[in-house]
Amino acid sequence: MPQHASNTRVCRDCDGFATAAITTGTRHHDGTRATLRVTCPACKGTGRTALAGVVRAGR
Repeated sequence: MPQHASNTRVCRDCDGFATAAITTGTRHHDGTRATLRVTCPACKGTGRTALAGVVRAGR
């Protein structure tokens, strides 16, 4: 029986990796590293895009 791929609407700008943690290289007073959390502006951190309307081509 053939298996079908799931039809998830993955954001094409971030490929589903909507949030990234970036290490700045500096440390806090307790010794932990300072990191920045950045989210994809296209999907607003969800990793998925909204379902587009049906597009019809032709006459």
